[in-house]
Amino acid sequence: MTGMVGRPATEIAAAVRSGKITAAQVVTGHLDRIARLNAELGAFVRVRAAEAAAEAAAVDARADRAELPLAGVPVAVKDVVPVTGEPMRLGSAAVPGTAQPGDHPVVTRLRAAGAVVVGLTNLPELAIYPFTDSAFGITRNPWDVRRTAGGSSGGSAAAVASAMVPVAHGTDGLGSVRIPSAACGLFGIKPGTGVVPAQLGGDGWHGLSENGVLATTVPDAALMLGVLAGTEFGLAGPPRLRVAVSVRPPGPGIIVHRTCKAAVRASGELLGTLGHEVRDDEPDYPLWLTPALISYWLAGPARDASASLTGLAGLEPRTRRHVRAGQAVLRVRPPHARDRQRLRAVLEPFFARHDVLLMPTLARPCPPARRWGERSWLRSATMSLMFAPMTGAWNLAGFPAASVPVPAAGLPGAVQLVAAPGREDVLLAAAAQIEGARGWPRHAPAYAPGGPAGKEPGVGT
Repeated sequence: MTGMVGRPATEIAAAVRSGKITAAQVVTGHLDRIARLNAELGAFVRVRAAEAAAEAAAVDARADRAELPLAGVPVAVKDVVPVTGEPMRLGSAAVPGTAQPGDHPVVTRLRAAGAVVVGLTNLPELAIYPFTDSAFGITRNPWDVRRTAGGSSGGSAAAVASAMVPVAHGTDGLGSVRIPSAACGLFGIKPGTGVVPAQLGGDGWHGLSENGVLATTVPDAALMLGVLAGTEFGLAGPPRLRVAVSVRPPGPGIIVHRTCKAAVRASGELLGTLGHEVRDDEPDYPLWLTPALISYWLAGPARDASASLTGLAGLEPRTRRHVRAGQAVLRVRPPHARDRQRLRAVLEPFFARHDVLLMPTLARPCPPARRWGERSWLRSATMSLMFAPMTGAWNLAGFPAASVPVPAAGLPGAVQLVAAPGREDVLLAAAAQIEGARGWPRHAPAYAPGGPAGKEPGVGT
């Protein structure tokens, strides 16, 4: 076993625990791949080559290595949480590059489990947009480098989809784990409120933001999420679930592309063949939901800017306008905890009738990969609302939600699974059942280890 690039995290950890391979060998192989591919995909803004090598050696020397759930697994961390000794730039040249004095709790938990942080991934400035470009570069989709990898955890998605790492950390304020997962053919999960330590930005976009996981397989995601949550998630076949199928958008004026609808219909049919009760039903989205989500989208970055910056001068023009609009929202009608309570009260009858909601993750195919930050705020805002309006409701409700890949010609398809609070286990088990029945390509074809583009010859044997 000379390398583990392209292998699932579960397999890597098992090999390191058993001594079949060292964490140092695993990490060296992944660092070599990052060195070859990162320039063309723009996934990482900081590669921790020397630090990761030292951390891998420390894992090999640990007396408890045989018990570590993520022994030697290389992970990427989105550049929006503190990592000891590293700058935390939040996708912005305006944020000081001060070394962080300590790790975020999720980083602490990853390291305690034996994972090795190989680098920090790119995101749009202040994590605002569902496509990833910043002063540190454009992140491209490994499935089609002319298109975005999604956002705001786009760097993490590109890193996993190209096998630079097997799993990655992301954050999700209005869909920022699920959107890039859908764009890049990955499984991504946002836990419900309180399952994983949040502690993001000024106040985590008024409590909407959660730390989540992007992975190529459901077992990998379950493993990493369990580490972050301090628990274990089993993947045994779920009991007969009551599945609601809906392609209805959460607000007026939103158009869902036919391919996004088709992925939902096909997945509903599959779940029916797997023995679940599947029927069409629509959540009763309130009319105030879309305006409320837009107010959070504006106010959250405004609060983050006030926490991280002394002024707005160094921000991109589109970000300055976004933040100023958010400052106005904070003066006129700031987000309030009762918004979540109101939305949960509306949705509870729906989730009393159903165990899982099956719906689109995206409303349209991925937009181009370009330097959106050099264009107007209106262009970025309009594209954001057209591309990714399907995910934010579940952040406001505090419900767990996941994006599941759907094989398709060209760009990958995806569907979203949503469950009531505390039912991450149901989402993971249902997704694992879909994966077992239908499967999906684990990496973008051109970047699959040993694949047609010669990106990684002879790895993983």
